[in-house]
Amino acid sequence: MARKPSNHLTPIELEIMKILWSSGPSSVETVRQQMPGDPPPAYTSVQTMLNLLEKKGKAKRKLEDRAYIYSAAETKLEAVQQTMKDIIDRMFGGSAEELVMGLLETQQLSPAKLEKLQRKVKEAADGSN
Repeated sequence: MARKPSNHLTPIELEIMKILWSSGPSSVETVRQQMPGDPPPAYTSVQTMLNLLEKKGKAKRKLEDRAYIYSAAETKLEAVQQTMKDIIDRMFGGSAEELVMGLLETQQLSPAKLEKLQRKVKEAADGSN
């Protein structure tokens, strides 16, 4: 039985998605030229990754002349929301509060950033009333 590809983005897939989000519809060669590394990855490697992203539903492609043009099938915000939901569910039992506490405990969230976050929460609460 064929294994369904994971819906999570690997680091290289994320790099490719960042290119699609910033550059818009792109050919394999256009994506390849924007990839980090010197020299850039092989054309066939980038093509394989784009095809995997299409199978995952993260990218879409259309044939123009004799080349496929790839574009993002989801926005960056949608990808961030899905990733954050997965992290919160898997690591923090679905509790966003536990995520914030984890950020504080690991010193990933400074007091200044926490104060800024508190202001944003207050603004969001005031705006919903």
